[in-house]
Amino acid sequence: MKPLIVILLIVINSNLFSQTIIDRDPFIEKMIKEVSADSLQSYIKTLVSFGTRNTLSTQNSPIRGIGAARKWVLSKFAAMAKQSNGRLTAMIDTTTLLPDGKRVDREIILGNVVAMLKGTDPNDSRIFIISGHLDNMRGSPTDSTGDAPGANDDGSGTAAVIECARVMSKYEFSATVIFVAVSGEEQGLLGSSFMSEKAKRENWNIEAVLNNDIIGSNNNNETNIINNTKVRVFSEGLPAYETEKNAKQIRNLGLENDGKARQLARYVKEIGERYVDNLQVVMIYRNDRFLRGGDHLPYVEKGYAAVRITEMNENFTRQHQDVRTENTIHYGDLPEYIDYEYLRKNTCLNLATLASLAKAASMPETVKMEVKKLTNYTNLQWQAPRYGKVKGYFILIRETTEAYWQKKIFTTANSISLPYSKDNYFFAVQSVNESGNESIPVVPMPDR
Repeated sequence: MKPLIVILLIVINSNLFSQTIIDRDPFIEKMIKEVSADSLQSYIKTLVSFGTRNTLSTQNSPIRGIGAARKWVLSKFAAMAKQSNGRLTAMIDTTTLLPDGKRVDREIILGNVVAMLKGTDPNDSRIFIISGHLDNMRGSPTDSTGDAPGANDDGSGTAAVIECARVMSKYEFSATVIFVAVSGEEQGLLGSSFMSEKAKRENWNIEAVLNNDIIGSNNNNETNIINNTKVRVFSEGLPAYETEKNAKQIRNLGLENDGKARQLARYVKEIGERYVDNLQVVMIYRNDRFLRGGDHLPYVEKGYAAVRITEMNENFTRQHQDVRTENTIHYGDLPEYIDYEYLRKNTCLNLATLASLAKAASMPETVKMEVKKLTNYTNLQWQAPRYGKVKGYFILIRETTEAYWQKKIFTTANSISLPYSKDNYFFAVQSVNESGNESIPVVPMPDR
């Protein structure tokens, strides 16, 4: 019996301490190493120097207000365009806003600073967007003259957008990536509403939107938790778009947890943790923080996959606060409260996700599950993606109570028969190209 016990112990120990091999694309690893905490700090320092970036603030001063801030971001994008071989173009996309009796008290010009890195495949219409909001506020959203540093809300998100553009503009991707610093977030998501409406009207093929809002601080007030190793990703469950039309099918298939945004959130978690060391991506099963909202919401409401990326521990003494000291507590969104290493990691999370998506082939087409007869096997079939070349596909499997995909099975075929009952598991299929970049997973629909 003793030799048998030794053998069993060896087997058990080898399983306990077996390693999981993480395959990283060297192309993306190289870009990750180029993200600089110093660059991020310099961007935030400049953004704070404009005094206020309130959407209602002056647009005529060269050194103060939202107008000066927009022109500076545009100048950064323009400088990056010189290293892109003509693929990066930038503009301030404007519209006129009339007073609304709420947070817009006079007619103003709303402007989003947009940089587009054109994909190398002329037939690939996919668009991936990274967003942060340029504007900020004091205690009142209509206070357009008082100082409002806005270092974290949302200087951090804007800095991440600029840094991703700086690094990615030197490289080529099959699909198009858009970098945008929106205005009007504090006035009611006005800039993102304007851009998403334009996208819907012009039929943009947006596959993912990463909205970054408050991603640079590692501690919160009241509970005093300090942690720069976690970041939250918020995603909707039931789709806001055409819910009533699709509700019966969602309920029948049990897909309340498998909408577009939720699949994107899982993708952000997997890719982010693959490439960024010492960072755990925490999925939050809400569209946004409790009873609050962000610039991804207008996209979600129009049927696009969009998520919000936000620091793990918010500090409310530094959001929407006039700079002051009360009862020994320092209020105000100042740059000295930013953890620039944490911001670097969160920027890398965005860059890795965008690069992986833009390099990958598009999602497999017409993913179906056979349901013509009762069987304990699950039979899936699909068609090749519309854009890009693939070396094969991953079949993703998870139990119905699990939040994340538990198994990945590779195949080069366009169909598979699995000894897993469709009654007990959820499935999805994603494209994989030669460099190992995966598409967003697609959940199969019944093939009747």
